[in-house]
This record gives sequence, structure tokens and C-alpha cells, in this order.
Amino acid sequence: MLEDVDVAIVGAGPVGTLMANLLGGRGLRVAVLERETTPHGTPRAFSCDDEAMRVYQQAGLDRELAQTMYACPEAEFTDGSGRAFAKLVFRGLDFGNGFPALNFFHQPTLEAILRRGLERFEGVSLRLGHEVLAIDQDAERVRLRVRDPSGQTRALRARYVLGCDGRKSTIRKLSGIAYEGRRYEEPWIAISGVMDEIPDTMPLARFVCDPARPGFVARGTENQCRLEFMLQAGETREAIERPESVARLIAPYVDPAKIRIQRASVYTFEAKTAAQWRKGRVFLLGDAAHTMPPFMGQGLVSGLRDAANLAWKLALCASGRASERLLDTYEEERRPHLLAMTEISIRLGHVFLVRDARAAAVRDAVFRGLDRVGRVRKFIRNMEFKPKPTCDAGMMRGGRRRRGRFDRAPGVTPRYPEGTYFPQPFVRDAAGARVRLDDVLGTGFAVLGFGLDPREVVRDEPFWAGLGARCFRILPAGSEAREGALVDEDGALERWFVRYDATLAVVRPDRYVFGGFLRAEVDQAEHALKLALR
Repeated sequence: MLEDVDVAIVGAGPVGTLMANLLGGRGLRVAVLERETTPHGTPRAFSCDDEAMRVYQQAGLDRELAQTMYACPEAEFTDGSGRAFAKLVFRGLDFGNGFPALNFFHQPTLEAILRRGLERFEGVSLRLGHEVLAIDQDAERVRLRVRDPSGQTRALRARYVLGCDGRKSTIRKLSGIAYEGRRYEEPWIAISGVMDEIPDTMPLARFVCDPARPGFVARGTENQCRLEFMLQAGETREAIERPESVARLIAPYVDPAKIRIQRASVYTFEAKTAAQWRKGRVFLLGDAAHTMPPFMGQGLVSGLRDAANLAWKLALCASGRASERLLDTYEEERRPHLLAMTEISIRLGHVFLVRDARAAAVRDAVFRGLDRVGRVRKFIRNMEFKPKPTCDAGMMRGGRRRRGRFDRAPGVTPRYPEGTYFPQPFVRDAAGARVRLDDVLGTGFAVLGFGLDPREVVRDEPFWAGLGARCFRILPAGSEAREGALVDEDGALERWFVRYDATLAVVRPDRYVFGGFLRAEVDQAEHALKLALR
């Protein structure tokens, strides 16, 4: 019998398993195909940001994961002598997502939690030792030829196939999709280890901007340490990976006799993007779709953003509640932000990787001078250079972000909310409990009204119910909790509605804003969303 599933995910790394959790939570039948028979036991990815934690929250795994992570309070950039010339401060930094701005994790632990999460869903199966050999698609399905652990070749049919199988993606190659960009030839060695106790002298997180040997040193969770160094001219992989070479590299930061090395391997990085992220019913996510330099720590996070963007769209299309044209907005929305993040990662690398001693001295002096200018110091320390998670076109009111003068308020030119990330403050629910906003919004659309109960103005209730939409009235801080309402604990939601001169907000399942509306535009909100799903 030919087995049918809704979605076949190829690759059981963090992006693939997260996607399976998101789809499983929406009731889809999912097969996760992983070529390896055992989990990867070595740490590779090391950090994630508050956006990533909010995506894990959508999968219901944020609390368990947060218990295994280390929230890094700050990172410094130091010169060849170890003196700091710039700093990033993450402690107390609030991007509006409800989580610490920078978190270090142990990848084997993270992957184990994501895989255990799949056990919650009867329709999701993780199939280790399954290698995809060929794919063929028609207008309705994709047929996969898969070799199982016994060596037998079997056929699997899926409505959609997701390539989450890394930068050497088999799915991308089988689909004939080009992978374009630049490979950086400077090799680095990544060293991961664990200690019984991390000494106080170990940096919290340090970018070592030594022109002789740039590096990165940080303490992690579970007494983990991560140290990375660029190889110098003439050094070979074989020589630098030897225990004595590793000990020499880490000695300025940690006692080699007190650390158990788990991984010491040479790598190079690249900035590449697949020519297209969708080909019919086949989609690419994560490293299969894009890679970037590691200096912003956004490689894995970008893949998680892919999953959050695509999961709910696949679910709507699979259930027949949306046209498959909706799936075209995946790349339309994600590619521009990905390219912006890649560009800032490259630029940060240019700062980090100055190899000429005189140029490095000028860089250090410039940054020390800038640190004395209050506004510039804030710009750097608060990471205001990080591209904001916005979409300029895609699944939003009107299809594009609106721009221009707001004629209802002469002389005022506010920004419009479409395509922005909705904030996640703490709120009080109907029982009076203090919770993060997304925990009560569910996995579908949300309709939030300020000074207005959306339930009283929604016209087509079956339409909203089919989208899994939840409606809430937002009450000012200090209000009494009541059914169907959320109390705005610190005024963050009130400030959002005032800023955008809106009474009603329609928020997508991935927490991007579909649109902000006035009371008189309630009918327009419903009509616009129906139009976007056609």
C-alpha cells in the first residue's frame, strides 16, 4: 500500500523537528525522514535570540527549553591585548517578545527536547535511517522514493515536501534548485567542551578581535564552553585539531586540564541562498535555503523563522481554508529579511576580522570614541542595527505595507502596523493569572480590540472559527479580569494601539500583524482577510 501523509519533512535537525512540532500541533499527518540512525552528539549551533524563543513557544516547548539555556547578559569586543573597545548589553534588553535577547544552548539537549515533543502527536512519526533517493511531483502530490534502515526501497506520497536537510540538501539537489552566493575560504576551528565548574575568569561572551588570530569565547549552559579561532597561514586541519594544539589555543581563557573537549573541528562558512525556496509542492527551509556568516548568531534562528512562517500556511491550505497561492508568500516574506540579516552578519564580520594591525588599531580607537557618544553607544549596545522582523509584502492587508501620510491626523505620519511583529507583553487572563500574551492567543489567528470587544462586531463567526481565531478585548492596567478580556499589565498593548491609531488588530498565527483597523473598518478587516486567503 502506498502511504499518504500531509507533509514529508526531510531532515530531523532543529528546523525539521520544530516544523514537525508546529504541524503536529495543527493536526497534520507528518513523516520526518532522517538519514542518520542516531542523534548528532556534538554541539554545533550555540545561540538563539528572543524571536527563536517565541517560535519555540508556538510549539509549546519554550518553558522546557528555557530551563536548559543560559541567558547571556552581555558580549564584548576586545583588541589584541584583551582590552574591550565595544560592548553589547543583553541584560534587560527588550525587543518586545517576552524573552531574553540572547540565549546559549547545548544543541544535543535542544534536539532531544524537540524530538521528544513529537511524541505528543499521534499523526507525526520520526523515521531514522530513512534516506530520500528521488522525488517526483504532479499537481496534487509529491512521490518520494525512500531507502529504509533495512536497505529496502519504499514509496511515500505527500501533499508537501519540506527540505530541512542542511546546506548540502538532497531535496534541493533533486529539485534542481541552484545554490548561489559566496564561500569564505578562511578556515576556523570550533572547540566545544564541558567543565565541572566554569571559572569566574571565563568571559561571558567575547569577540576576540586580535588581527593575529580572531576568535570567539563564551560560556554556555550546562557548564559548556565554546571557543572558536581563525587558522593562521600555513596551519592545517590535521595539525590544529590535535589535542596539544587545541590546548594551546584555549589556554589563555580556560585551563586545558579542567575541560573535557567534546568537539574540535575545522570549518568554513558561506553566504548562500537557494535561487527559489518553493518549487511546486517542494519547499526549502533553514540551511537548505540559505546560509550566512556566524557573526550575528542568526543561522539557526533564520531557519526557525522559516518554519514559523510556513507552518500555519501549510495547515490552512491542507484543510482547504486557503488557496495554495498563499504559499507563494513564504519566500516573498522571508527572503528580504534573510538577505538583510546576511548583510549585517557580513558587515559585522568586516569589523571582527580586520587582519592588518594598523587598521585594527584605527578600528579600536574609532569604537572607543563612538562609545563616548550617548546616542551612538545606545545604537551599538542595544543592537539597534539588527534588522527588525518586518515584511514589506505578502499575506497582509492590501498585500503590501502601507506608507505615506495618515490623512485622519493632519501633520502626523505614523508607521503602519501591517507586516510588523506584534508585541508579546505579560497580561492577566480571565482567571487573573499573569501569562505571556501568546499563551492565550492559541495557534490560530487572533483578533484584539482596544476599547472594543471583537466578539460583538465580528460578522461571519464560522469564518473566524474555521481559522481557529480567538477574540479578546484589551483592558487597561488595573482593570478587573473578565471572560473574553486580557488586562494589559504594563500598558504595552495600549501603546501599540495608540501608536498605530487602531482599535482592532488582526494578528496572524506567526504573530505578524495582518492589519490594524478602526472601529468603522471592522467589515473591511473581515473582507480583507477573506481576500488574502483566496
